[in-house]
Amino acid sequence: MKLDFEKYSDGLVPAIVQDSETGTVLMLGFMNEEAVEKTNQTGRVMFYSRSRQTLWTKGETSGNFLDLISITADCDNDTLLIKAKPSGPVCHTGASTCFGDTNQNSVDLLAELEAVIDERRRERPEDSYVAKLFEKGINKIAQKVGEEAVELVIEAKDDDPDKFRSEAADLLFHYLILLRAKGVSIRDVITVLETRRQK
Repeated sequence: MKLDFEKYSDGLVPAIVQDSETGTVLMLGFMNEEAVEKTNQTGRVMFYSRSRQTLWTKGETSGNFLDLISITADCDNDTLLIKAKPSGPVCHTGASTCFGDTNQNSVDLLAELEAVIDERRRERPEDSYVAKLFEKGINKIAQKVGEEAVELVIEAKDDDPDKFRSEAADLLFHYLILLRAKGVSIRDVITVLETRRQK
């Protein structure tokens, strides 16, 4: 990659930062040659501040770093696309992105559900369906997954998309409960799928 830093009078190229997992555009910064080199060396995304006239690492004050996944130049070699993994909100306002978008993928949502399931299992509130299911043990949890799977199959034979989606959500929810009962996370399962895809 040979960037054309001389195209712009200040020697800086625009750098668009995209979440490597969700594809969401997070922010726009500017980089000089040193910022690109140090980003590659450290694995943390670094920019050049036009107002302070100095290099800065994104997250150096907030702790919300951008861990580098890849840097790609555009067809004219004068703009960068940086794919990174954010460790927290990217915008200085505390928002997920500098463009007001919510940066969340389906894995994040499932991880949130797992956290709720773990909390219900740990605290066992009296009015919690999940807590009651855990009290009945692994056999009942596995049986419930089987029942939900059968209901989904039955609904698949009909022609009601809303009911099918609802049954699919029920199955997925109970599947998450079974995973947590076995000490497995949805991320563990996704890792297996990713490994298979690479093969």
